[in-house]
Amino acid sequence: MFEFGKGVFVMAMGLCALLLVHKDAWLLAESLLALFHINPDRRYAQLFLDFADSATDKRLWTAASVAFTYGGLRLIEAYGLWRQRAWAEWIAFISGTVFLPLEIRELSRGITVLRVVLFLGNLIVVTYMYFLLRYNHRERQKVRAAPPFG
Repeated sequence: MFEFGKGVFVMAMGLCALLLVHKDAWLLAESLLALFHINPDRRYAQLFLDFADSATDKRLWTAASVAFTYGGLRLIEAYGLWRQRAWAEWIAFISGTVFLPLEIRELSRGITVLRVVLFLGNLIVVTYMYFLLRYNHRERQKVRAAPPFG
């Protein structure tokens, strides 16, 4: 269910990126800050406005494409894990392992609670998937080595 939730969330973000194409993202960002009564002079509000100001149609299309691809992969993985397919376990293991070097790089830039939690969470998932893959491989070997019935 977690992978399904990630897939739906990321695809929704991709849809939001597409809805911003040919729109003034800075004006929309400023409106959102006003709606939530956030002072635009605050540091994170300024970062949000700067990000919105740098949003071009090309970047929005790229972000949407990446979001739909990543979200689709997460939905496929969620289906496979739900149906207990071996290929889905491999997708989970590989996709988690790919992010470990990036998370280590982020930790080298500075240790924060969020970075540590993300790294440890991903490391736990990758380790769990590794042991699950090994266990399932051994079980399949046992089934193949067992004498036929009859």
